[in-house]
Amino acid sequence: MPIYSESFAAAFGLLASSDRDLMEILVLSINVSLASLVLSCVIGLPIGAFLAMRHFPMRDFLVGVFNAMMGLPPVVVGLLVYLHLSRSGPFGWLGLLYTPQAMVIAQMILITPIIIALSCQVLEDLHEDYKDFFDSLVVPKRTALLAYIIDARYSLMTVILAGFGRAISEVGAVIIVGGNIDHLTRVMTTAIALETSKGELALALALGFILLAISLAVNFLVQWLKASARRRAYV
Repeated sequence: MPIYSESFAAAFGLLASSDRDLMEILVLSINVSLASLVLSCVIGLPIGAFLAMRHFPMRDFLVGVFNAMMGLPPVVVGLLVYLHLSRSGPFGWLGLLYTPQAMVIAQMILITPIIIALSCQVLEDLHEDYKDFFDSLVVPKRTALLAYIIDARYSLMTVILAGFGRAISEVGAVIIVGGNIDHLTRVMTTAIALETSKGELALALALGFILLAISLAVNFLVQWLKASARRRAYV
């Protein structure tokens, strides 16, 4: 059909010419996703490690909560962040609503439980395997944790990549708190939704190809890391 051939031709033309608007949206998408991922790892990995190696009252409850939060509805998270950052909200004075920073906050809330829950599971499995051995050698907790991190580095990288994949594909929360403002908060997912609703399929397809390529690259990298971890485990 002509509409498909014309749209695909226009999309590839935008990709080939490195269209300015296309590159601007791509760079902002990656910057926001990476910023939220880094902050989520800074918060989530230490909490995951703490939950994996410590046993205390309510510990199992907290682990269950973080596991449940892996499936947080993005639009609900976006609504809550909006309410807190709006002019009448407790943090409205910061003026962060409809900025990339607000989008980072929303993505952090979505990604952090994933980082905590998955890293906790990875490190807890190792802790159960080596706890008695390290205790017999009177190995300090920090040294044991460092050994776990080194041993599980491929699995932890998989956890981090899962967080990035979640961030880069997010649309519901970021469109609520970011507003999809041109040249300010428009990222790939929100731009695809907008351009499709306008019937401008060329830019939507071009961004869709890039988003699909990033998602496939992340998935292939995750599979490669898992395969590398398995090969090293048998060496």
